[in-house]
Amino acid sequence: MIEKPVERVVDLIDPAVQRLYNVSLEEARRRVASESAAAVRDIDGSFAVVGHEGNTVRMARSLDRPMRYFLAKRSDGPLLVVSDRIDAIREYLEKEGLAGQFQPSYTRMVPAHHVVEIRLVGCPDPDATHERFFTPERNTLGSDLDEIGRRYVGALASEIAKWLERLPAEAPIGVFFSGGVDSGAVLLTIYTLLLRKGGNPGRLKAFTLSLGGGRDLDQARAFLRPLGLELLLEPVEMDPDALDPLETVRVVEDYKPLDVESAAMALALCRGVRERYPDWRYVLDGDGGDENLKDYPVEENEELTIVSVLNNPMLYQEGWGVGRLKHSRTYSGGQSRSYARTYAPLRRYGFEGFSPFTRPSVIAVAEAIPFAELTAYDLGRLYELKGEIVSRGIRNWTGLEMPVFPKRRFQHGALAQDQIGRRLSFGESDYRAVLASIYS
Repeated sequence: MIEKPVERVVDLIDPAVQRLYNVSLEEARRRVASESAAAVRDIDGSFAVVGHEGNTVRMARSLDRPMRYFLAKRSDGPLLVVSDRIDAIREYLEKEGLAGQFQPSYTRMVPAHHVVEIRLVGCPDPDATHERFFTPERNTLGSDLDEIGRRYVGALASEIAKWLERLPAEAPIGVFFSGGVDSGAVLLTIYTLLLRKGGNPGRLKAFTLSLGGGRDLDQARAFLRPLGLELLLEPVEMDPDALDPLETVRVVEDYKPLDVESAAMALALCRGVRERYPDWRYVLDGDGGDENLKDYPVEENEELTIVSVLNNPMLYQEGWGVGRLKHSRTYSGGQSRSYARTYAPLRRYGFEGFSPFTRPSVIAVAEAIPFAELTAYDLGRLYELKGEIVSRGIRNWTGLEMPVFPKRRFQHGALAQDQIGRRLSFGESDYRAVLASIYS
């Protein structure tokens, strides 16, 4: 009797989430399994891929695809389980009779833009190693904002065009739209692409969430009206009772308040669109635009100064970085961690989403911007830059004059101001307790 070989690596990630432009999934796995970070850097698309040769396992992911792993023990050797979700790992271990080994804090998140290598050689387990595969050059552009905008929006347009080319010809396309700079740039870019390619702009809708009294819906109208594009707008009006931040913790499997609040809004918006359009699949959003152009209020985070924001490469995308004192082992940092606020709600309601600002080509242009030179480390000037850069780039690339409004978080625009404290009244300790209760 021939015994079945022992499977030592279990990959639970749905192949359908891999959106690869220049290689097959098998080729992507081969590249990740190789020792060449450069080969992984050349993978074009959105991916979370496992490759293994013998006892060596390597994993790599793009910024927009969460990826986790857990190392379990069996009598015949270690078992590595990989997924985009913690609960899927636990369910697999339960099925295999290994639930007693599971602790959520023992799961590890693969940091974006790194190849993570593990050797399955038994007890004690060696720690994973991390090698960067994406290291954009910094501060290489000049100070001409028109040129910076042209390059930034040009990279954005190129990524959206690649995504668009691979959709079914008449598939409807949604943009999650607040009237802000990032979602506005995405909407105007794909609208222009459709026109230039002779496509039907009628397949495009701008979905704006309104939970009663929020300012985003008025802002969305004010954005589209001067451009003559109000017909694109489709308000998604939901009852504030649709918000459930504690249930949101279960969906995103995290406890950071701002990300949970944002994800609660995303879940409400996804639910509203799905109830209206049972078969809708493709949506775009602007997640990542704030990270790229460093448009977060530094003064709200005691750990940050403008010097740390401008001098640390990809701080908002990756946090303090692998191997640093503040790097969590259970979660990676920055948007590498928080992208679940976008990914998980979309997956929950059956959408295939795309955030073009997360693509390396767009981030590379952003990292090349000489922020210190342009701002002289002045916070006010830093906060002005994003609107100036993106609006100039949109003007250059589309010929349209894009309205620019002050930054507002998703949760602060969809909900009336006097409702925010009541509907989103929980703190990090509350969310931590909910997350812990799931696995107790």
